[in-house]
Amino acid sequence: EVNLVESGGGSVQAGGSLRLSCGVGEYSISISYVAWFRQVPGEEYEGVAAIHGGVGTTYYSDSVKGRYTISLDNEKNSVDLQMTDLKPEDTAMYYCAVTGPLQGRRGGTWTLRSAEYHYWGRGTQVTVSS
Repeated sequence: EVNLVESGGGSVQAGGSLRLSCGVGEYSISISYVAWFRQVPGEEYEGVAAIHGGVGTTYYSDSVKGRYTISLDNEKNSVDLQMTDLKPEDTAMYYCAVTGPLQGRRGGTWTLRSAEYHYWGRGTQVTVSS
């Protein structure tokens, strides 16, 4: 079983920064993708950033490109999301998700689609005030 645990959410003023962390426990992500999604009530998941757990290739949505950075922390076996220049529209519940093993599958825009991910954390709330 894959147990994903998000941390680092909170409240911040517009223009501020937050760093989220997703602990993946004992699960090996070396041939999987890990992504951060966000969701506001009544809307679908929005994929904001994804990373290949082995080679580190990254993908971002246009809404966060240049402001968010996804990275691997191999020492902690976690995937972090550094968020800067936060805006009120970034307010959402943020979720970490992992695909199953995907040996040989090339990355692309599909890495930001929620249907591609099998394992999900419980989320951490990010609130940005104006």
